[in-house]
Amino acid sequence: MKNDNAILPERAKSIRFSECSGDGSGIKCESESVSGAVSQRACVYCGARVVLNPITDAFHIVHGPIGCASYTWDIRGSLSSGEEGYRNSYSTDLRETDVIFGGEKKLVAAIDEIMTLHEPKVIFIYATCIVGVIGDDIDAVCRNAESKYGIRVIPVKSPGFSGTKKTGYKMACNAIMSLVTPEFLPAKTLGVNILGDFNLAGEIWIIKNYLRRIGVEVVANITGDARVEDLKKAPSAQLNLVQCAGSMTYLAKQMEETFDIPFIKVSFFGVTDTSDSLMRIAYAVGDKEVIKRAKAFIEEEKNRVIPLLNKYKKNLEGKKAAIYVGGGFKAISLIRQFNEFGMNTVMVGTQTGSKDDYEVIQHLVDEDAVILDDANPAELEAFMKEMGADILVGGVKERPLAYKLGVAFCDHNHERKHPLAGYEGTLNFASEINLSMNSPVWETIAQGGNKNV
Repeated sequence: MKNDNAILPERAKSIRFSECSGDGSGIKCESESVSGAVSQRACVYCGARVVLNPITDAFHIVHGPIGCASYTWDIRGSLSSGEEGYRNSYSTDLRETDVIFGGEKKLVAAIDEIMTLHEPKVIFIYATCIVGVIGDDIDAVCRNAESKYGIRVIPVKSPGFSGTKKTGYKMACNAIMSLVTPEFLPAKTLGVNILGDFNLAGEIWIIKNYLRRIGVEVVANITGDARVEDLKKAPSAQLNLVQCAGSMTYLAKQMEETFDIPFIKVSFFGVTDTSDSLMRIAYAVGDKEVIKRAKAFIEEEKNRVIPLLNKYKKNLEGKKAAIYVGGGFKAISLIRQFNEFGMNTVMVGTQTGSKDDYEVIQHLVDEDAVILDDANPAELEAFMKEMGADILVGGVKERPLAYKLGVAFCDHNHERKHPLAGYEGTLNFASEINLSMNSPVWETIAQGGNKNV
């Protein structure tokens, strides 16, 4: 195994080279983070919050210390076409005395204050680590508030130490099911729900426009640019489109069992994945006119976009890419995009990837590629240097690391301000990696002797 000096013994099973199958059990992944340790996976509360926060007219109370409330709307570039309530966050600001005597009174007071000042349609109550320790009965508080005010007040059991970010996704999905499950199932429509697009930089508007162009109605966005009343219509859809598989497959399976809505996994990153997903949606809907429109639309967009991409491709062919993102499904799409550009992915890692994700990744990359789960900065640095990466695609935490090494960087995380999904997004992505990777600044750094040090 390469770079033995950079690998801690307990991390060895979470790092694989494509030509190495280890002991046959695959890469070690989906492990719970150690309480109190800083992990790339983040915490349960983090996972719950990123899924629920884009609901534009929902109110969120963080039942815990004020520090947890710093993780609010601006952690994502989720945009709204109307309501702006999600841009506010509320906290019970639990202190030492509340740990001793309990924080339920503070939570009741917080709900009362919101009801006095606003007209919320739903309130989500996040139980953070402290609440998990002191044992406040937030279920009872929520039931009493619902009875008192006649709105949904939904507990989200998300103490950070109880799992990983992926556990938080499940807690958020349970909260969504609690919100959308009707007393009686409605009649089915010809529409679809979009699961796992959080409208980063307006991406869900791009996807909805594509679906409109091919004749497919969108019933509910779950949860980008979502509204409570639209979410409640979700059980009437005939099909669920799962875009972020890590956060929404669990919800899709619940909706299939409860509402009899089948689901397919889709990706709108890259020309190939976008085109394939639109055709799979058209065939799943089963309407001949939709299939005809989808074929015509895809051909039109390919004819428009591919010549433009070819102009970038001549600058990108043969370059080496490193990937470190949240979910395995996104990593897979990025590898395919780099393949379209003639680039080679030499390192790929995720925070929440599953064994199935890593199995697919292993077959998409070359034999000497490095595959990592929940990597730490030292590992990322060591393998980017060893593999000679020309660019790192990751999140905001990885940007300083790349620049320190003299490696170009592309932000593909939830803080970004421009869309990377769909045909338009593919052009944006190609433009950004071309500008970043072929900037004259890297030659200047290399001449100064600072390249990859």
